Amino acid sequence: MKKTILMALTALTFTMATPASAAPVPYLPAPTGDRPVGSTSVYLKDTSRPDPWVPSVPYRELMVSLFYPAASPDGPKTRYLTAEESAALLAGSGLDVPPDLLTKMVTNSVADARPGGRHLPLVVLSPGYTKPRATLSALAEDLASHGYAVAVVGHTYENTGQSMPGGRFAGCASCEVPHDSAFWRKLELGRAADVSFVLDSLTRSKWASLIDASRIGMAGHSVGGASTLPTMVADARVKAGMDIDGTTEVPLTAPGLDRPFMFVSHQLAATACAPGNEPWERDWAQLTGWKRWAEVAGTQHASFTDVGIVADEFGVDIGATTGGLRTQAITRAYVTAFFDQHLRGVPRPLLDRPGFPEVSFCR
Repeated sequence: MKKTILMALTALTFTMATPASAAPVPYLPAPTGDRPVGSTSVYLKDTSRPDPWVPSVPYRELMVSLFYPAASPDGPKTRYLTAEESAALLAGSGLDVPPDLLTKMVTNSVADARPGGRHLPLVVLSPGYTKPRATLSALAEDLASHGYAVAVVGHTYENTGQSMPGGRFAGCASCEVPHDSAFWRKLELGRAADVSFVLDSLTRSKWASLIDASRIGMAGHSVGGASTLPTMVADARVKAGMDIDGTTEVPLTAPGLDRPFMFVSHQLAATACAPGNEPWERDWAQLTGWKRWAEVAGTQHASFTDVGIVADEFGVDIGATTGGLRTQAITRAYVTAFFDQHLRGVPRPLLDRPGFPEVSFCR
């Protein structure tokens, strides 16, 4: 569950039939809510700690994509990635497309739109390792269309590359160190610290009136999902959390966690919900509040993010039999239902019985 986007696209070298000159422009599916969506980029700087991957930098810099209901649907749409980010993400993927292709990707959020709401529940999203924060845009836009503020965290030096203020570009410094168990534990705990700092910053910034600080949740994909548990242990402001296909390296120990939590994974064995996911089984026993564990048949690790959608658009076989758009619809439905129930207090029957034939509830 720690695959990178480049691994997910490896097969493309031999299966890509569209030449670069005729490459389609990737798109994101339209949000399912009734609110227009705005988004903006927020730069944050934590001077209380050095960067964990570049010790010569005496502070931690983060970029956050903030999505929210917009006052109007009118205006230019947000660019998916900068030219540098697009080139870094596509490098070595085997895609026969221009390196700036993902700057043209069609999104559904209006750039720097005026917010159309106040005191909204906030969901923090953390992407998988090496993934730019943009790869959770389809999920973030959908949540915002249902009336959520959404902060997607770009964990600097932990993705293929991230554009910073002043024309700087931060590459993947963490990619240069051994990826042993200690590395993954450091990554999860570091992300927990990043998220707490993001909460501190947003709730004290000009965006504070957008957010209801008493209704905060967190979800993530891969290591971003795995980091949700240590974040909740360290920060009581996070009232509910989801781990989407992320192996947990930091054990949840006694007294455990009594706040709502949900695991969602691709099907790991031929039989749905077969035992063998030892990290989740270990943590499941320590979850003492509301909890669910779901598997989605026919999916692969990358299926839950924009990567699965774009792979389908280019005819890339990532090994999934459930399509990217279908998986995104399932992901959106469960994420929204989970936070509706646990941040808004609105019961969602989808959490009591699988609402899709691909979904099985485990444990």
